[in-house]
Amino acid sequence: MASIKPSVPKGTRDFSPAEMVKRNYIFDTIKSVFRKYGYQQIETPTMENSSTLMGKYGEEGDRLIFKVLNSGDYLAKVDEQKLIERNSNSVASAISEKALRYDLTVPFARYVVQHQNEITFPFKRFQVQPVWRADRPQRGRYREFYQCDADVVGSDSLLNEAEFIMIYDEALTKLGLKDFSIKINNRKILSGIAQVIDKADNIIDLTVAIDKLDKIGLDGVTKELLEKGFTDADIDKLKPVILLEGNNTEKLASLREALAQSEIGLKGCDEIETVFGYIERCPLQTAKLELDITLARGLNYYTGAIFEVKTNEVNMGSIGGGGRYDDLTGMFGLKGLTGAGISFGADRIYDVLEELNLFPAGSNQTTQALICNFDKEGELYSLPLLQRLRRSNINTELYPAGAKIKKQMEYANNKNIPFVVVVGGDEMQTGLLTFKDMASGGQEKLTADEIVAKLNRD
Repeated sequence: MASIKPSVPKGTRDFSPAEMVKRNYIFDTIKSVFRKYGYQQIETPTMENSSTLMGKYGEEGDRLIFKVLNSGDYLAKVDEQKLIERNSNSVASAISEKALRYDLTVPFARYVVQHQNEITFPFKRFQVQPVWRADRPQRGRYREFYQCDADVVGSDSLLNEAEFIMIYDEALTKLGLKDFSIKINNRKILSGIAQVIDKADNIIDLTVAIDKLDKIGLDGVTKELLEKGFTDADIDKLKPVILLEGNNTEKLASLREALAQSEIGLKGCDEIETVFGYIERCPLQTAKLELDITLARGLNYYTGAIFEVKTNEVNMGSIGGGGRYDDLTGMFGLKGLTGAGISFGADRIYDVLEELNLFPAGSNQTTQALICNFDKEGELYSLPLLQRLRRSNINTELYPAGAKIKKQMEYANNKNIPFVVVVGGDEMQTGLLTFKDMASGGQEKLTADEIVAKLNRD
C-alpha cells in the first residue's frame, strides 16, 4: 500500500507550541477584558442541528455552511427522484441533519432559549471557540478559525453598545495596536435610507451592495443595485448619503437632513448620538470611532447598531465586528428578547501582531529553566530541586540522564529556555549548582535557595 502524503484540508492549519503560546496570549488578553466588564464564559457544541443555522445568515451565508453527513447508510432513505434530478440542495437536506457552526451568535441564541430558566438577565456571556465557513481560502481568511465573542441579551440600553466600543479599545490597546478604527452604523439608518427612496422592501439588497463599497467602489455598487431593480434616480438620491463626509457630528447632521421624512431613520440617528454621548464621558485610549454609513455587514439579524474594527497599520480585512439584534431568540420561540454582541477575529489579530512584531519578548517561551545532568546519579539528585522549582510556579524541565551536555544545551537553545541549571559531581558534593543565563552566556554557582529566589524574580 502506497504511503499517503500528510496534509491538512485547505483553509485549515496546524499550530506549533510557539504559535500556541502567542495565540493564548491573544485569547487570555481578550478574555481578561471580557471578564472585567462582567461577561461570563460558556461553550456550545461544534455541531448544531442544520435547522438551527440555515436561514439565519442570508443567502450568501447559507452557502458557506459546512454540512455534516448523517451516520450510517445516509443515501438509503433518499427519494430516488431527488437522486436522478441531481439537485445538491435537495439531496443535502435529506442526507445531512447537522452542520458545523458558522458563527457563535446563532448557537448562543439557541443556548439562551434552551437555558432561559437557569439564566439571570441581562445575560452577559463570552465564548472563544472555532467556527467553520466553506469560503475560498486566502490571506487572512480561513475555513476554520476562532472567534472571540461577547454578547448581552435582555437589555435594550445603549450603554451596552458603548461598552463594546470600550472593550475593543481596551483589548486591542493591550495587545499593542496603536492605530485602529472602530466603525459604527445603525441598521435603522439604512432602513431609513431605503424608505426615503421608496425601496423599503429591498433593504437586504441595498445593505449587501453598499457593504461592498470599499471592495468594489461606487461603480461596482451602482452596477449591483441596478441589477437588483434600483433605478438611476434611486442611486442619485443614495450617492450623497453613501459618500458622507466630515466628522461624526457633521455626518449625523447631514443624515438627519436626508432622513427628515423617515421616523425609523431619525431613530437610528438618535441611537448613534446616544452612544457617542457615552463615549464622550469615557474617552477611548487609542481607537478612532467613526460613523460609516456604508457599513452594513450584510447579515439579516442586525436591527440597531453595527460595528466593524479595522487596523490602519496592516493591510487586512476587519479584525472584529458585531451589532444589535432585537429578536434573534424569536426564531427559537422566545420573542422580544433584545441582544447585542461583538466578535474579535483572533486569527487575523494574530497575523497583524506577527506582522507588526507586537508579541511580547518571551511569548514563545514556556519553560523557564532546564536542569541538566551527567548521569543517573545526577538525575536522581535533581528530582527534589525539580519538584521545588515547580511548586514555586517556575516552569521547569529535567533532561533525562544519558545525553551529552552539548545535546542538552542545544535542547535548551531550540526551545528558547532562558536558564539552565547544571548538576555534576562537584555540584552534588558542594551543593553549589552551576546556573547559566543562556542569553548572556554568563554563569555562576548558586544554592538551590538562591536559584529559586532568582527565578522567581525573573
